[in-house]
Amino acid sequence: MLEKDLLEQVRGLLASLKSEFTLRIERDPDYDKAAEFSSFLEDFASTSDKISTEYADGKDFRFTILRNSEDTGVSFRGIPNGHEFTSLLLAILNADGQGKNLPDKAIAARISRLKGKLTFQTYVSLTCTNCPDVVQALNVMAIINPNLSHEMIDGSLFQSEISRLNIQGVPAVYVNGEPFHTGRGELGTLLQKLEDKFGTEHDETENITEHEYDVVVVGGGPAGTASAIYSARKGLKVAIVAERIGGQPTETTGIENLISVPKTTGTQLAADMKTHIENYPIDIFENRKITRVSLRGKMKSVSVRGGEVFLSPAIVIATGASWRRLGLPDEEKYIGHGEHFCPHCDGPFYKGKDIAVVGGGNSGVEAAIDLAGICRHVTLIEFADEMRADDVLQQKLKTLTNVEVFTSTQTTALLGENGKITGITVKDRKTDIERNMMLDGIFVQIGLSPNSDLFKDELLLTPRGEIVIDEANRTSLTGVYAAGDVTTVPYKQIVIAMGEGAKAALSAFDDRIRGIF
Repeated sequence: MLEKDLLEQVRGLLASLKSEFTLRIERDPDYDKAAEFSSFLEDFASTSDKISTEYADGKDFRFTILRNSEDTGVSFRGIPNGHEFTSLLLAILNADGQGKNLPDKAIAARISRLKGKLTFQTYVSLTCTNCPDVVQALNVMAIINPNLSHEMIDGSLFQSEISRLNIQGVPAVYVNGEPFHTGRGELGTLLQKLEDKFGTEHDETENITEHEYDVVVVGGGPAGTASAIYSARKGLKVAIVAERIGGQPTETTGIENLISVPKTTGTQLAADMKTHIENYPIDIFENRKITRVSLRGKMKSVSVRGGEVFLSPAIVIATGASWRRLGLPDEEKYIGHGEHFCPHCDGPFYKGKDIAVVGGGNSGVEAAIDLAGICRHVTLIEFADEMRADDVLQQKLKTLTNVEVFTSTQTTALLGENGKITGITVKDRKTDIERNMMLDGIFVQIGLSPNSDLFKDELLLTPRGEIVIDEANRTSLTGVYAAGDVTTVPYKQIVIAMGEGAKAALSAFDDRIRGIF
């Protein structure tokens, strides 16, 4: 079932395995995909003499990974093909103690101290680009903490469960049978939610670990990456503290305007940025959630969940921005149940259905174009009097017969029934006339909101929450610099963020050698 070239690549990746692994396959011989799925796993197992298969009677098709005859806590219902194939590879490598995605000691300690016995199930789509991050994070947690287990479930194979649970977006994570998380999520985010919900044995007030650096970069997107690299090239001791390397662009499927790189993806760009960082002596602290900052003294501090504190005379803030929400009543309960932000991940749930895209910028028009190929009808709603998207995108949109565009239109309410969206209320801004649109779902693409809440009591911000910077990326405090989408720099673009990150690093170095801080 697996192609020969792919098998050779896998064989190379698994050549260093030290443990003995067994894929324990439970299947119903009468299940129509049993033979096909079994062939997939037999092919996979053939890539290493450290991997074997064993069979048992079961329902449908499911397999569990055993290491040295002991359950790792990781299982798959269905086959992790498509984007999830990497999840299978990493599960084997992680269980063997390998893989760059394994967390450092501080994060691993927090995982091991989670309270209770937790059983995770994650429903995915094999075409979802966000699902693997969640699956791989929960697999890692299960491998580290023996009280945790995780099962990936291919939602397309279990439609009755999808309908019963009213799942309209992926990844959809359940813990002990109860809804826990929907949509994109990294290990650090999921870990924090678990600590908050179930508790932890860790007392971070008694276990404070301090790290001191010449420069601390807060944020791991294009601006943060560039700032860290430029600082390291000056011979400084540098750390990146971030929830993830790659930042907001990892949510972008196609990137075609990064000069000298004709075409890439957000996932690939994140991987390339991390590779570039690793070429320098930069300490990477991923999966960190910042809890507080103190920026007014000579030595600034950044505290994160888990009891770590990062100290430095120079801080570069590159925390980026997040998707802006509609700000309507009941919005939170509809996210993942009719309201979505990623058309590539959740669009397949609306095949043959009617949806709306809110936002007429590049991201909104691109979403409408993509969804028009899946959905029966797409309504694009733009608040302004005209769309702001590039002309080439607008011209493409006009060629689609199942797309309808409304400008000067405001979304004023979400309509729902039984926990899912059934429509929206919109207002014509020229006449003030409101009407209801009956829809199966909406995709919100109305721009970004700067991630600056942590700094509002320390730095000068605009009314929109952007950190005010000068032409050299200096903020209102000496020794504190900012770059990228979190700042007042116009035009929120990857290539601009990278340049701004470099400027911030150079300004910090210039101030350092001049004795300003």
